[in-house]
Amino acid sequence: MAKRYDFLVIGGGSGGIAAAKRAASYGARTAVIESGHIGGTCVNVGCVPKKVMWNTSTIAEVLHDAKDYGFDITVQGFSWPTIKKARDGYVQRLNDIYHRGLDEATIDEITGTATFSDPHTVSVNGTEFTAPHILIATGSKPDVPNVPGAELGITSDGFFELETQPRRVAIAGAGYIAVEFAGLLNALGSQVTMLLRKHTFLRQFDKTLRGTLMEQMIASGVNILTNVRLTHLKKGGDGSISVVMSDHSSIDSVDCFIWAIGRSPNTAKLHLDRAAVSTKTGGDVIVDGYQNTDVEGIYALGDVAGKWMLTPVAIAAGRKLADRLFGGQADAKLDYENIPTVIFSHPPLGTIGMTEDEAYNEYGINAVRIYQARFTNMFHAVTKRKPTTVVKLVTVGENEKVVGCHIIGAQADEMIQGVAIAIKMGATKSDFDRTVAIHPTSAEELVLMR
Repeated sequence: MAKRYDFLVIGGGSGGIAAAKRAASYGARTAVIESGHIGGTCVNVGCVPKKVMWNTSTIAEVLHDAKDYGFDITVQGFSWPTIKKARDGYVQRLNDIYHRGLDEATIDEITGTATFSDPHTVSVNGTEFTAPHILIATGSKPDVPNVPGAELGITSDGFFELETQPRRVAIAGAGYIAVEFAGLLNALGSQVTMLLRKHTFLRQFDKTLRGTLMEQMIASGVNILTNVRLTHLKKGGDGSISVVMSDHSSIDSVDCFIWAIGRSPNTAKLHLDRAAVSTKTGGDVIVDGYQNTDVEGIYALGDVAGKWMLTPVAIAAGRKLADRLFGGQADAKLDYENIPTVIFSHPPLGTIGMTEDEAYNEYGINAVRIYQARFTNMFHAVTKRKPTTVVKLVTVGENEKVVGCHIIGAQADEMIQGVAIAIKMGATKSDFDRTVAIHPTSAEELVLMR
């Protein structure tokens, strides 16, 4: 006989755990099923270890600038194994915290791969579990293309397994992960080549941000090749990798090739057909605004649903779902409008709302007004290195409602959170204008632009 719960969560990542803990707080008998490390992609092979490496590479940049501030510093070297050990230890501590948190919330942990037997029953290692409410929160996995020699490359998962720093790196991809890895590896002294299928990266982001970032990455030493058609990888006699393009040119003697071309949902092993859950062509589970699938009692959120693949989004959606199912909040759902996001590039960028082009397309050119400031952060007033900071507001209508904010430069990742609150509340340009500036900061430009 199947063991019964009120709420079964398939996937122990950020979204699944958030939903499970909120449901348990309402008294629902809850279990989390996870086949890998608790915490999912973000904790183990995503944003957490990535941010540690970004911090590491940012320190390298500061050490480079230190002599311009009068410090007599000689850097003897950088030990990748040292930071890897510390980083892995931190991730393990987080894993332990997640385990303790589930235990304290009286949530059962079930280890193994879940497969649906029917719409209300899943099987794990031969044991069946049933619940009137089942959440699919299995996340996603990195894509690897079907080209000869593809196995010679690694994905973002493999990046975090590297025991030593790769010295000559090629990265295929034009999204978050490609840009972030390229920036941090370059700052740590690796020779980095990015391979883009089209003429630019981050194509869904505001054109000012992506253009400024590309200029600065090239200036910092990243080799960016555009409109590339990669045909295959091959291994050389010395163990290095050669990257061959459609025009028969190649990049040789690469000691690490990274695939960062996208991610696909982890649905293949679930046997969703047995539960009659519908998916899109790529495998994303189809959900409505309340995270409902087309089968009553089955829900999906996070990467597996393919919308806003960000950890805080999955957490927020999970909590809202539990509020609705077990907290008596019938209308609880996540508002997917105006979600802020950050790319930990070099320099970082933060963004929320409409891009300039999106605003023109939606409201027309006459209804849109753009405010922009471009300057050098005061930190670099005395350094030889002069990266550019840009802050940009997109406004619409007579009252100039702020519908987008885009920032690139030092501390952009911290600035955007406060701006996001204002935009979510419907702030206008005059609201920004009435705010007293904090001087001297980069953030003050947000309220000084005229």
